[in-house]
Amino acid sequence: MAKKLKIRDLTLRDGQQSSFATRMTQEQIDRCLPYYKDAKFYAMEVWGGAVPDSVMRYLNENPWTRLESIRKAVGKVSKLTALSRGRNLFGYSPYTDEIIDGFCRNAIESGLGIMRIFDALNDVDNVKSTIRYVKQYGGIADCAVCYTVDPKYPEPGFFQKLLGKKKPAPVFTDAYFLDKAKQMAALGADMITIKDMSGLIPPRRVATLVKLFKQHLSIPVDFHTHCTPGYGLASVLAAIVAGVDIVDTNCWYFAGGTGAPALELVYVFCKKLGIDLGVDMEAVAKINGELREIRKELNRSVFGTEKPEPKPFNPLTDRLPDEIDALFDEAIRAAQADDEEATIAACRKIEAHFGFPAPNELVQKAEIPGGMYSNMVAQLQQLKAEEILPRAMELIPSVRLSAGLPPLVTPTSQIVGAQAVNCALDEKAGRPMYTNKSSQFVGLVKGEYGKTPVEIDPEFRLKICGVREETPYDTSKYSMQPNPELPEAGGAKLAATEKEVLLLELFPLVAKKFLTDLKVKEYEAKKAAEPKPEAPKAEVKPAPVITGNTVNAPLPGRIIEVLVKVGDKVKADDEVVILEAMKMENSITTDYGGTVKQILVEPGQIVPTDAILVEVE
Repeated sequence: MAKKLKIRDLTLRDGQQSSFATRMTQEQIDRCLPYYKDAKFYAMEVWGGAVPDSVMRYLNENPWTRLESIRKAVGKVSKLTALSRGRNLFGYSPYTDEIIDGFCRNAIESGLGIMRIFDALNDVDNVKSTIRYVKQYGGIADCAVCYTVDPKYPEPGFFQKLLGKKKPAPVFTDAYFLDKAKQMAALGADMITIKDMSGLIPPRRVATLVKLFKQHLSIPVDFHTHCTPGYGLASVLAAIVAGVDIVDTNCWYFAGGTGAPALELVYVFCKKLGIDLGVDMEAVAKINGELREIRKELNRSVFGTEKPEPKPFNPLTDRLPDEIDALFDEAIRAAQADDEEATIAACRKIEAHFGFPAPNELVQKAEIPGGMYSNMVAQLQQLKAEEILPRAMELIPSVRLSAGLPPLVTPTSQIVGAQAVNCALDEKAGRPMYTNKSSQFVGLVKGEYGKTPVEIDPEFRLKICGVREETPYDTSKYSMQPNPELPEAGGAKLAATEKEVLLLELFPLVAKKFLTDLKVKEYEAKKAAEPKPEAPKAEVKPAPVITGNTVNAPLPGRIIEVLVKVGDKVKADDEVVILEAMKMENSITTDYGGTVKQILVEPGQIVPTDAILVEVE
């Protein structure tokens, strides 16, 4: 009897998020679903991550409808899975158990079978509540250990060595990851995922961890990785040879590059190894027929260009060239012999033959997530300060160590990356580093995100947060988002159902606009037969006259909150506005004392660099 390996298909969530900015519409997904029902994947990741935010923000669609529609089409053939950040769910602040309870219950009632739960700090306390509620409502708790690496610290200088200074000791050892997995299993995890969100784990390391986990855990082990630095396919092969129970893959036209390895290549390996995937590959070929067209549609609509696609390949009907078939055999022999270099080399040649993107050497050498790097580049491009990127990259290890050495996964990767950029900008302007810091970085150092892998120096915490002691987030002070009646929608409530309330809590700005537009549209549809009054002429506001000192936006972003009102007395360095930029909340302070004369922005408004926010005189 053939050995079995289960496949979790990521195409409709992580696949489209990694390669196509999470822009698949419901109509595009619906075109694939009949074939997904026939494909019989063990699981399909379809929700969580960036999906709920993106479908509201960019597609004007309801996230709950997406989950329910997929369940209706696929039935119980495959378990539907989602990604959740534990106590943070989708946001940057911990939520109360009431919100976590409601979210888990509604997700499972809407068709979710497996919740993959992770914490950006690998703080097991932060996943306890979600494990409990997922299991309470009949779901499977898939707990993820976030893989990360120790920073590449600069070598101590001659005088530092004389003074006895050494590089910090490694933190992210095999024992560290096993300990986290065992703690999660003790809490009731139904499976454990080695979550390598950055694609940084090489074949030998994942083989070691899989064997270690299988030896000490009695629950299934899943492996999730990406191909960005060039290890993905080789590491998946090594995990399979080591006895992993489940692997995460994408269908052909959404695979490789920044995404996960291609299912079709895994199928070839497993056929040679005598391993049954339990997947109908004829149905997968039909999925790929739709995905190829959808890929072209997304490239045109999202990127405005045609990104190169891999060569067509159907492992059931296409004969591999002899030299490529030999590479598959070579890779298997190398993986079985624990020859990491040969495994990687053979797998990269296979992917190159099919036209998958080459490894990103910068990400490989820097050992940071590709998304973190692209966020830093985008931030510096907006600031017209691309020349400081090398210095910002150099600062990442020291910023990360000062902040307790958090794993680099959303949101900590963005927090550390944005702060490294801020420090480089401070340095360039002749200011002390950490003069500019995001609210999220302050919260991370303060202890609001949970326990960091290493202790934070109390003096550094005092410098950043104003307190020496670790201060966890106090969920008792959590306040629900405003849920007003909408005059423009005939007095309808902004969030009328529990699911809408949850959207408002988890995505305040995006859900407010989405729900408002939805309620107005529903109201106007009811009034469609009524005669419409003549629209009043738009009032043209005169340009503001500025006579005092101004507080300007240091970078482009969205206004989250205005902290002052006209007539307030302020002192230099008082916070006046919270600005969201590159997913970070930045406190904007005034350089001048005086009286607030004018407020020129409002919450939700998008502002460019140097936009006047507040006038003080």
